[in-house]
Amino acid sequence: ALEVPDFKNALKQFQKLVEKTVTQKTKKRLGLYIEDEDEIDYDKFYTTTQKIFGPEIKDRNVKAFFRKISNNLDARAEWCEIFGYFIGESDAVSSQLKEENMVFLVSEKQQITHAVVKRQDVIKSIVKVPHLDFTVTSSQKGVLTIFNNQVILYPFNFHQDTGWITGCDFLPHLKCVVAVTERTVIVWDYKSKGSQNNCFIIKPMENGLLCVCTVPMSDHLAEDNILMGDDKGYVHLLTVTSDHFGLKQCKGKKKSQLQVLDSKIFNIVKRKLHDDWAVKVKYFSDLNCFGSCSSDSIHSFVLDDIKRLGDNL
Repeated sequence: ALEVPDFKNALKQFQKLVEKTVTQKTKKRLGLYIEDEDEIDYDKFYTTTQKIFGPEIKDRNVKAFFRKISNNLDARAEWCEIFGYFIGESDAVSSQLKEENMVFLVSEKQQITHAVVKRQDVIKSIVKVPHLDFTVTSSQKGVLTIFNNQVILYPFNFHQDTGWITGCDFLPHLKCVVAVTERTVIVWDYKSKGSQNNCFIIKPMENGLLCVCTVPMSDHLAEDNILMGDDKGYVHLLTVTSDHFGLKQCKGKKKSQLQVLDSKIFNIVKRKLHDDWAVKVKYFSDLNCFGSCSSDSIHSFVLDDIKRLGDNL
């Protein structure tokens, strides 16, 4: 453990690191040039933080902290978040909230639990599937869950093989759930149960994936298109078919829970649209266009024809 004087010094060093990082992010959004060797990316931030506080620092906590200050430069960030601790509300604040007439009250929420979820977790995305009358959620630590209006239908945990999930959606033709992590794409055939769960991991992906949505533009009933944004400013379009996963052949056979597929066998096109993270992508069917959002100050929002995605700039 660090001695008190050393720890105070470490806090000062860490505060300077955070201030420098936020300053650089602010300048970058204003279009000001920063020398490449001076720029603090995640790897440099993590390495410096580990030198300051020691090897007990966990990558997932540093990553969450860095993502927080990158997405919201004005966000209040406490040093203890680096160690995975968060300051909660005081009893006085909670008491004050109870006196107000609120529709949703987080402190009094009803929690639905399941054996697969055994630790604190964070919901990263939620998708409504109207024609099937259910909702898909994905959690940061790797749990995909399908709810109907009464109970949990199917939860599944991918944590041990895939890392943090950053987004999910539903494939309308293949009728599967798709989710992305920092280096993989998950396709989950939720219709099979127990030992016949068909779960496919597509890897490796070149950059860290941050968001995902489906593109229902194909006329082929056995084909879906997946739009993804990454941490290098690229937007990817991935085409998947039932032949890739052998879904028709798997119905009556037992399969292992996770099947790994090489990303090289898939048709993936990509285009660099931003100089910073592509944090949100969406397809607009009426326009046959896609939109991509980023913290990039110059190209913060791009709207383009989906057919041009694979074109070279």
